[in-house]
Amino acid sequence: MKARLAELERRAEEKGLDAVIVASPANVKAFSGVDCDSAVLELRERRGGGWDAALYTDFRYAPMVRRLFPRLEARDIARFRPRGKRIGYEGSVAHSRFLKWEQKSRDGEFVDFSEAIAEVRAVKTADEIARIRAAERLACEIWRDASKRFRAGMTEREMARTIQRMMVERGDGEAFETIVCIGANAAECHHVPDDTVWNGRESVLVDMGVRLGGVASDLTRNLFPRPSRLYRQVYDLVLEANLAAIAAAKPGITGRELDRVARKVLERGGFGQAFGHSLGHGVGYEIHEAPFASKKSKSVLKPGMTVTIEPGVYLEGNLGVRIEDLVLITETGCEVLSSSAAK
Repeated sequence: MKARLAELERRAEEKGLDAVIVASPANVKAFSGVDCDSAVLELRERRGGGWDAALYTDFRYAPMVRRLFPRLEARDIARFRPRGKRIGYEGSVAHSRFLKWEQKSRDGEFVDFSEAIAEVRAVKTADEIARIRAAERLACEIWRDASKRFRAGMTEREMARTIQRMMVERGDGEAFETIVCIGANAAECHHVPDDTVWNGRESVLVDMGVRLGGVASDLTRNLFPRPSRLYRQVYDLVLEANLAAIAAAKPGITGRELDRVARKVLERGGFGQAFGHSLGHGVGYEIHEAPFASKKSKSVLKPGMTVTIEPGVYLEGNLGVRIEDLVLITETGCEVLSSSAAK
């Protein structure tokens, strides 16, 4: 995290900033290690050169900060006042909070520094990579074990609860609400599990992620006991797109270029219009974070970044297929952190 802070400070200097405010819980965690929902990390440039860091929080968390992070001075968040002539901040902060900062800062100019904060945080530390790898491995294990318990007569809700129980027992719960889709329901990308009953023959799509050690995982898999000819055709094409993008994922490629690799496969197969979402996103403290792989993404992949590879085809009223793997960008290509759908 020391190197991450140094990189953020370097970018702040390039922007002509003399202060930076980091306020969202995920970003405070990424840049300080402190995990709480009421904190502000302030970076201020010293007159003689270099930067100082201070963490502002409230009475509930101050003892924890002093115990676990003695290098950080825990100050009273009620006394926080932005200082500096040009202050970088997260543009996504609540407007009411921003107005209070503006009022307290008096003459400071606020500059949206969100993009730089997200880009610096996107490169994971060795510790974060180890935890993300473990979380994704656990998600694969839970999928394997839960899918074996699926039986004809179960509803989507019951299938989801089977997965959710395992996530609580083996990990730290869901990273997001588990999606279970039977048959044509899978044509709804983010279908909410309902009382649709599985007959044991229809296809089932499951999008799931377990939280472990403070980080998230993400995985989408499909069951298809008796696939129709069309379903088999679509599944094989989506798998081809998934594997093509995995093969192309490497340092230097942009998110737009990576998205295009998968999209071209689906277009050649005649289903390009049925792929309506982006190819992928980063995973870490949040389930959706930089970098992003989409039609318009300018993200440049670097070693240490994670990104999902999740092409899909959705035919309304008929079927839906999505295959999602999580990859880690390495110096020479990528490492697939999930159990590859090809296996």
